[in-house]
Amino acid sequence: MTDPQPMPPLSGGKWPWRTSLTARILAVNIIALALLAGSLFYIDSYRKELLAERFILATAEAQIAAEALAGIRPEDVKEKLVRIGAGQDLRLRLYDADGVLVADTFELGDPGFTFVDPASESWLQDAARLIDQGMDLMLGAAPIPDYVDPEDTSADHWPEIAEAAASDSTVIFQRRAPDRTPVINAATPIGDKGAVLMTTRNARDITENVRDARQTLVIIVGAALIISVLLSLFLARTIVQPLRVLVRAAVRVRSGRDRQVIVPRLPDRRDEIGLLARATSDMSAALRQRIDAVESFAADVSHELKNPLTSLRSALESLPRVEDPDLRTQLIDVARQDVGRIDRLVTEIAEASRIDAELSRTDFERVDVAALIRALVSERDSRGVNGSGGVTVESRLAFAYAPGDPSRLERVFHNLIDNAVSFSPPEQPIEIAIESDAESVEISVSDHGPGIPETARERVFERFHSLRPAGEEFGQHSGLGLAIARTIVEAHSGTLTATARTDGLNGARLVVSLPAWSDD
Repeated sequence: MTDPQPMPPLSGGKWPWRTSLTARILAVNIIALALLAGSLFYIDSYRKELLAERFILATAEAQIAAEALAGIRPEDVKEKLVRIGAGQDLRLRLYDADGVLVADTFELGDPGFTFVDPASESWLQDAARLIDQGMDLMLGAAPIPDYVDPEDTSADHWPEIAEAAASDSTVIFQRRAPDRTPVINAATPIGDKGAVLMTTRNARDITENVRDARQTLVIIVGAALIISVLLSLFLARTIVQPLRVLVRAAVRVRSGRDRQVIVPRLPDRRDEIGLLARATSDMSAALRQRIDAVESFAADVSHELKNPLTSLRSALESLPRVEDPDLRTQLIDVARQDVGRIDRLVTEIAEASRIDAELSRTDFERVDVAALIRALVSERDSRGVNGSGGVTVESRLAFAYAPGDPSRLERVFHNLIDNAVSFSPPEQPIEIAIESDAESVEISVSDHGPGIPETARERVFERFHSLRPAGEEFGQHSGLGLAIARTIVEAHSGTLTATARTDGLNGARLVVSLPAWSDD
């Protein structure tokens, strides 16, 4: 089992990460709508398709009219032209081989159409024409000449007539009416006499269709934009607002000016923001607890060091003034004991201070707890530190595996055995029992001492708290042994508790519970 590796940074310092979440959410949604608005450019393709179809229609109309005129008597030509123009809403003009106007349906009868005066239209049409101009400018459309009826009625004003006569084919030419609607001229030769027929149509319906399509799309995009912005702001509020609350709480916790800062847990939210809020709240509570523990530990260290230092200082100050050799020897012994006590305190304090940091970087491995305890007891036996009654290990298991750091777990059991030996009467054994199942490994260390009062069973794990055995000289224990043991056990996701013996005899029973090793 290994500790999780640190996560890589989420951003590389690029500019998008420096903008607020609200701006980014709005930008993402507006960009999507901008892509949709890009379909406005597709409408220009739609307009070109309509014009292409109308060019084909104008070609066919001109050719059909030319064929109809080619087969009738000259005196019937004007009447025929009037009927065709009235029926098709066309203006037909007939030119002879010399380019002289022979007939004009608008002169022979009622006009089939009239151009709209832009000045007579509403501002909405003016706005539509401005949009048309803007779209043409953005698309880089080729300029279209204005349609102007010349005072000179000859064919020289219409280049399509000369081109049709020269090529002996139908020629299409587009111009623009005053209201920016297309005017389509189609010139086609009649028979082999050099005469040319030109038809003119004001295709206002093309512009109307294009503007209607554009207006519908603009309404859809505008409505979608409003809805998207509102939804984006709602989404940003549900995300950004609680984050800002958490940031403000985190800043207050960081400043340390308010020890009672409550980080909101947002219990009603079941999403990632709620998880973050609760994790941040738990983290700040743990941090506050750790800070309080550090401050309390520093105060306890100061208090515990002050006592032997005061005694040492008193002995050293008294030593020059004492003439009695026996009293001088006693003062030197007191000073030596105080120095030893300070040395033990400093060693234990240093050990307690670095346990958390070291365990946070340690890769846990599979530890055979039963084998580790037996080896520890055997090593202590060889040094004669297991007490006159000895230590017995009771286990019905060949092995009991738990994840952990072997050296740190060995320190735990070493401290527990030391504690039991210091409280056990002479010739009384220390009993260690090991039990295990699929979920946990439990190790109990029992002695035959006076036991631990029920009201003090938690206090014995506090730093510098020590219930000294009767007759033991003051200062032989730092009061950190059980506190260090519990810290190590909890770092292994286990528990260390104090109870009475299960057999009813006098004595204390300290129980370590560790999670069992899993191969998953």
